[in-house]
Amino acid sequence: MTTPILLSVFPAAPGGGNPCPVVLDAGGMTARDMQDLAGRYGHESGFVLPPTDGKLADVRFRFFVPQHEMEMCGHATLGAAWLLRARGRQQGTVLRIETLSGPVRAWFRDDGDVEITQPTGRLDAVADPVPVLDALGLAGRELLPHTPVLNAATSRSKTLVPVADLAALHRLAPDPDRVRAACEAIGSTGLYPWCRGPDGIVHARQFPRNSGYPEDAATGIAASALFYGLGAPQEGLTVRQGEAMGRPSEIRVRPDPEADGCLLGGRVALAS
Repeated sequence: MTTPILLSVFPAAPGGGNPCPVVLDAGGMTARDMQDLAGRYGHESGFVLPPTDGKLADVRFRFFVPQHEMEMCGHATLGAAWLLRARGRQQGTVLRIETLSGPVRAWFRDDGDVEITQPTGRLDAVADPVPVLDALGLAGRELLPHTPVLNAATSRSKTLVPVADLAALHRLAPDPDRVRAACEAIGSTGLYPWCRGPDGIVHARQFPRNSGYPEDAATGIAASALFYGLGAPQEGLTVRQGEAMGRPSEIRVRPDPEADGCLLGGRVALAS
């Protein structure tokens, strides 16, 4: 049985971050093996394989949740890239990664953190947000005024729901079946309600469409989507997530200074 290395990605405090099993040598595993491993651990899991074309990429990453394979997973990409560097398998400052979502680059910072590239976000207003609000248990009056519910994506589409009050955000306890139905109706892979706290930091929660668990402690690609939903601020964006779950997480997104798109980053650590 393959034993992954367990990481915590985006931790903001002890016990925080998104748990992430990573297999560094997954070349002998089948897709069924990878999905079964994700099911055993109950988390999004990352698998490192040789690239399809060594001229275009250094490695290939695959991502699974208990229910299915994913095209892209931000925190598993960060975690696997960090682990390759920590284990001495990556010497340079840039790692070229092949994913089902397209090419990604990981940049290794001097402070030990990792940032990965994401393309420019796509935004579409949700024409009828009522099923989304019903799934979350929110009333229209609890939304931030004059701020639309959006489907946004840098890879997989997430639904950005602007909540006016932080306490209301933390009270949410949606039914997973209703979340799944609402997401399927609008072509989303998860509901991402968010709120600006009194400290100016954005707080968010992520309820996935069909991952095999009801909530994520940290969702990098949703934070990247929110970065564009908020107008791609030049000063960057800090997102706090996982607080309602007791797993405080912090995700950072900023404009890519060298290309179109953004850089997604944060801390990675071995799980204790």
